[in-house]
Amino acid sequence: MSILNFSNVFLKRLRVGAHQDPMRDWIMALIFSAIVLAGVIVWNAWAFDTIARGGVIGSVEPSSLPAFKSSSLDAIHDIFSNRVAEEAKYETGVYRYADPSQ
Repeated sequence: MSILNFSNVFLKRLRVGAHQDPMRDWIMALIFSAIVLAGVIVWNAWAFDTIARGGVIGSVEPSSLPAFKSSSLDAIHDIFSNRVAEEAKYETGVYRYADPSQ
């Protein structure tokens, strides 16, 4: 049965006064739902298997950039080094802390 023939038959059934067969309609709805559910299950199984094997779903874009920039890591290291140096100045007495509550 071709798609065009199926759609014509389906449209004829929707007309007012056409023979209604609820049992057939429910069976058609359940068959369609089962086909869609099977398709979803197959798609998810394929996607899971692809990802589990280390594959990629979709197109893979070539990347020549490193995972991270070492200059960013160096900047963070410098910030923490400066903080340690400032903390050491308070602990060694280079900076004097004046307590305003006294």
